[in-house]
Amino acid sequence: MSITEFKMPKMGESISEATIISWLKNVGDYVEAEETILEVATDKVDSEVPAPVSGIITEIRFHKDAVVEVGTVLALIEVVGSRDEVVGNVKEVIDNTTTHDLKPKTQNTKPTTHNLQPTTFISPLIISIAQKENLSIEELQTIPGSGAEGRLQKRDVFNYLKDRKYSIQSKPTTQNLQPATSYPKPKINFIEGKDRIVEMDRMRKMIADHMVYSKQTSPHVTSYIEVDVTNLVNWRNENKDKFQEKYNQKLTFTPVFVQAVAKAIVDFPMINVSVDEKNIIVHNDIHIGMATALPNGNLIVPVVRNANEKDLVALATDVNYLADASRNNKLKPEEIQGSTFTISNVGTFGSLMGTPIINQPEVAILALGIIKKRPEVITTEKGDEIAIRSMMYLSLSFDHRVVDGFLGGSFLRKIGDYLEQFKTNTTL
Repeated sequence: MSITEFKMPKMGESISEATIISWLKNVGDYVEAEETILEVATDKVDSEVPAPVSGIITEIRFHKDAVVEVGTVLALIEVVGSRDEVVGNVKEVIDNTTTHDLKPKTQNTKPTTHNLQPTTFISPLIISIAQKENLSIEELQTIPGSGAEGRLQKRDVFNYLKDRKYSIQSKPTTQNLQPATSYPKPKINFIEGKDRIVEMDRMRKMIADHMVYSKQTSPHVTSYIEVDVTNLVNWRNENKDKFQEKYNQKLTFTPVFVQAVAKAIVDFPMINVSVDEKNIIVHNDIHIGMATALPNGNLIVPVVRNANEKDLVALATDVNYLADASRNNKLKPEEIQGSTFTISNVGTFGSLMGTPIINQPEVAILALGIIKKRPEVITTEKGDEIAIRSMMYLSLSFDHRVVDGFLGGSFLRKIGDYLEQFKTNTTL
């Protein structure tokens, strides 16, 4: 009989590690090939991992909540025949195999480590851990990183904390000249028997860390405009049934919003960027993330890829698929990765407008308010008249490190123009 290594699979092009949620099998259990034995999480997507072969699990190397790199051996499986053939022989297989009871196995070769440089990227997760453990940036930079190009991994920090005796005092920098606040943390009044404690789930913790990181990283500025989308609303009302019948796709406003944003990005490509220290990374591809509320109240951002290259039918198809997959927890890890700009339709919840937080590492995010009918003064051939119009607010939050008021305002106005002057080549 042979031993097969069960490795952490690749979950997407840009995903290098995943977190173990739970093992569905234990050491000594028999598994069928393609039977799910492990649940893992990457960002906000949970995935099931099947067994590569039929056999008996003889060793499990990583436990729940461990962060494991892609390609790392998670467990060993003794390849055997069918379930019936191994009944009565399981004990013998286990007795002849060393089990590690969920403890990481010591590798024969020590992984290469590097001392962090001041410019080395530190992930939001590492920053969150550092804040909880009172680790300064200077102290983080002394920890050897075992990831790609010396990147600091979660396990590197935890291994360091085990042996840590004295913290390194943070040195003042030109970026942090303000004295530490002496304001005490406000007391929370908890009434036993009336109030209750709800622990944050994994996704909510990630959202919280990501939002705090974004506000600490980017100086947010928000601009607003009001747009008249009467022509767009009338066109959709007249054609949504025809669209459904011809293309078998529901026609919502979202694909139109995505299309308008993609067109405006083509006109203003410096909105489609990320900041890397003192460098601006200008993205050629336009991938639009659309913030989507889940049934449990959490938020996820599936991505419409290459939105500028797609017509309204293709955009509607993508939007409907991603929205349905989000609601049913069927999104793939790669479907929430790589967005370059994000939109958030706060009007879905009846909000007039919003001040969204930038989805890092992007530099801008658009919020779309509710569409409301109201009397407006419009200019016609007969002069000024009062008419019932469909109006909505757009608000753009942008990173003032690289986006100034002129660029942010011009980009936002261009989106409004595309919505007010909506045209489509889609035939119905």
